[in-house]
Amino acid sequence: MIWWNDATVTNLSTDEARVRVMRHGVIEVIAERFVGVHARPWPKLASLWEVGWLGKQSQRRATHNRCLLYFSQPRRMANFLTLKYIVSSPGTSLATFRGTLLVLDEIARIKRTDAIVCEVSHGRISDRLLERWGWQAHCPDSRRRHFIKRFYGEYPPRDPAWGDLTAVDSAAASSSERKEKRAGLVTESSPSKSGSK
Repeated sequence: MIWWNDATVTNLSTDEARVRVMRHGVIEVIAERFVGVHARPWPKLASLWEVGWLGKQSQRRATHNRCLLYFSQPRRMANFLTLKYIVSSPGTSLATFRGTLLVLDEIARIKRTDAIVCEVSHGRISDRLLERWGWQAHCPDSRRRHFIKRFYGEYPPRDPAWGDLTAVDSAAASSSERKEKRAGLVTESSPSKSGSK
């Protein structure tokens, strides 16, 4: 059982038991680095209004290289995962967006999930890109864009980007500096706080 005051998994390799019992969660990747999987007590509910108007408004305000992916494991179909919702911004890189999907694949492997399903509403996410990442068109009779990623016990090897995604920063850097760098608030050429005047 997951207690909600300690419901974040930051190491998927050592916390597989906690991931297996997590039915709803949100994956967070900042600046192409995995931050954690945050458990949720209920699934993410998204309306067309939120996806459309509200989503555009929040994207205009947000500029950080950050991506959130909401997923659920339905009780009536426990061998499936649903990709419910993705939150990004104009500052989100393709690698950061891709990172959330790689973490979702790893969660599927840990849970021994048969398949992941989703509905794609954003026109900039092409069918060709999804096919390259292992997704296939699903429910062809529907006017909506449904996709599925099938496993059924056969999980592909981890993507070469996994090492960079889960790399641990140098212990010499402070926690606050790491967070600022990942959020795009500090660049390599920026002066340090102690040296700036």
